Amino acid sequence: MKPMTLLHFCLSFGLLALPGLGSAAEAGDRHVWNDTPPPADEPQYQGLDKRFLFAQVKRRRSDTPQEPDVSPEPDTLSTDQPAESPTVTPEGAQSTTGSEERTVEGEPPTVQEGTTATPDGASETAAQSASETSLETQALSPPPPPGIKRQRPGGETHPIRTRPMTPPPPLAEDERRRPGLYEPPPEPTRPLPDPNRRTGLGQTEPPAPDEPGEFIPVPDRWRLSKDLNISPENWLDPYNRNLLKGDRPVFGRDWFFNVTLISDTVLEPRNFPVPVAPQVSQGSGNLDVIGDGNQFFFNQNLILGLVLYKGDTVFRPPDYEFRLTPVFNYNYVKTEELRLLYIDPQDGEDRSDSFVGLQEAFADIHLRNVSDRYDFDSVRFGIQPFSSDFRGFLFQDNQLGVRLFGSRDNNLWQYNLAWFRRLEKDTNSGLNDVTASLRDDDIFFANLYRQDFPSRGFTSQITAAYNRNREGDDGLYFDKNGFLARPAPIGMERGRDYDVTYLGYNGDGHFGRLNLTASAYYAFGKESPGVFVDKDLDIRAFFAAAEGSMDFDWIRLRGSLLYATGDSDPYDDRAEGYDAIFENPLFAGADASYWIRQAVPLIGGGGVSLSTRNGILNSLRTSKDLGQSNFTNPGLILFGVGGDFDVTPELRLSFNANKLYFNDTAVLEVLRNQASIDSDIGWDLSASLIYRPNFIQNVVFRLSGAVLVPGDGFVDLYGDDDTPYSILANMVLTY
Repeated sequence: MKPMTLLHFCLSFGLLALPGLGSAAEAGDRHVWNDTPPPADEPQYQGLDKRFLFAQVKRRRSDTPQEPDVSPEPDTLSTDQPAESPTVTPEGAQSTTGSEERTVEGEPPTVQEGTTATPDGASETAAQSASETSLETQALSPPPPPGIKRQRPGGETHPIRTRPMTPPPPLAEDERRRPGLYEPPPEPTRPLPDPNRRTGLGQTEPPAPDEPGEFIPVPDRWRLSKDLNISPENWLDPYNRNLLKGDRPVFGRDWFFNVTLISDTVLEPRNFPVPVAPQVSQGSGNLDVIGDGNQFFFNQNLILGLVLYKGDTVFRPPDYEFRLTPVFNYNYVKTEELRLLYIDPQDGEDRSDSFVGLQEAFADIHLRNVSDRYDFDSVRFGIQPFSSDFRGFLFQDNQLGVRLFGSRDNNLWQYNLAWFRRLEKDTNSGLNDVTASLRDDDIFFANLYRQDFPSRGFTSQITAAYNRNREGDDGLYFDKNGFLARPAPIGMERGRDYDVTYLGYNGDGHFGRLNLTASAYYAFGKESPGVFVDKDLDIRAFFAAAEGSMDFDWIRLRGSLLYATGDSDPYDDRAEGYDAIFENPLFAGADASYWIRQAVPLIGGGGVSLSTRNGILNSLRTSKDLGQSNFTNPGLILFGVGGDFDVTPELRLSFNANKLYFNDTAVLEVLRNQASIDSDIGWDLSASLIYRPNFIQNVVFRLSGAVLVPGDGFVDLYGDDDTPYSILANMVLTY
């Protein structure tokens, strides 16, 4: 085979994969679907023989459907000339006398050599040359067009079957696909709704460049939406634009008004040990010391929050803020024993009461910004909330005072400097009584927060608090039910003054997967006189608490530990029992816990309680609201475990089990005149269910139940006739 013939043969197969010839869509219709030959000067065709290119064009064109020609044609590709008769060789071989020519406009015909018959004895080289020339011609010749019949030597003519070739749809420039695989284009997306469909406003054409500008005053961005009626306002809808929720100024450019209304309803059946009234009893079988402790308590608070503030508070504190929060309370209690609700047993076994307290009334003034990240200094005057730590172990209340606070270094550092003068509390509701005289009880705070210390995600706080109490000379103070509140009716029953300093560390955050809250306080100072002795006492007491937890998908497991020192000798010159200023602990189950929720009275030891309502310490106070701190107490040790289970995003189930001990029972033995009181208080078991419909905080239902399984120490004090329990049903609605 000639070298050129072999080259043409290889190129005839390789050309099918060249860009522009391997795909009809890539080559373009002008090259394949028309009769026009491809230009040989295009880059993809340079270097190829023009005869070969024309042959490929004819070969591809033959695949296009055409009208069939039914006239019989010999083995030739020219259809516009008559066929020539074949010439028979001496051996009887058949050969054409003419050459197979390609009739293409602008291209000379190809002359075939060695196609005539050769006589006997012809050179073998000539015959081989003629055979190779015939193969070359066949390789360069395209197949006949559709409908053309080729006559085989010595046989019949048969039409050549061709398959019509339909071009695929053109591809986009940035669309890629596999060869031979057609993917339909994606469906067109739906057009966005017209933002002006409510107002009917149309598009405004921009002014011409040479037209002088005209400025038309428009309202600010808050009033503009109202004037255009883009988002209608409804005063009863707190989720959309609302003047009462601070969504646009009430006057001026940036004075806003916010109204919050909260309904807090509590139903509480409960049981705890109560004494039998010494003056009278209800029946012949009630001559014992311990009476029937079943009770029912109902409490309804309606909280109205009114806030007027100036400034855009998206990224920075308000320039000015004025807040007023009155609380309207109604409460009802039903007991089974006399003289539990009133000092006079003739007043009966039930009590209903109402009160209006003022829980917030302050002015907040933004003094300055100290960085471009809106670190600031502010001052606040009036009745305001304040918490000394993350869980409310030392002080958490709304009291009258002055507070300077702010932040530094992109809010990494935060500080508080505060002074409070305590207000009297209403006896039955626990709300602030602004009509009564201020207590001679001052509290000073200084604390410093550092975020991401010692590890990222953990916040540390150091705090110093000083409590100065000068109520020792105020005489006797009775609550409105007639019971003595100050001084506590234990020991010498004399008024006391004390100066106590608390130094503490608090931390809250996480270390990896471990969530941790920790607090530690050391209290030291002076008390004059003591509860049991008529001399000055040195106060030395310690407190520590920690709660760690870890999340496992929808489950959080936690463990709790608390230690508060107790006084080992009530007659020495040291008061070693730890007590807080005004605790409200969110710890170990919080108010779902029996020991935290209920105030268990110390029967036969004076008119005090072991632990106060919404308090965890065994402080032996008359009440947390009206009584003084007492550092001569038995202390407390707590070990607890619990878990939170997010059953659904709306429903959370929680369990807690706390083991309680007295740290030291020496004070209890003196008060009860009873030896060998065991330190085991018992097991505090509780469960709670929180339900938030529609995943919101505006409607919250809570149901909890707790029992105290008495230990030996509790049995020594109260016996084992009843099992103390507490059930709490709470509904909170917020506007």
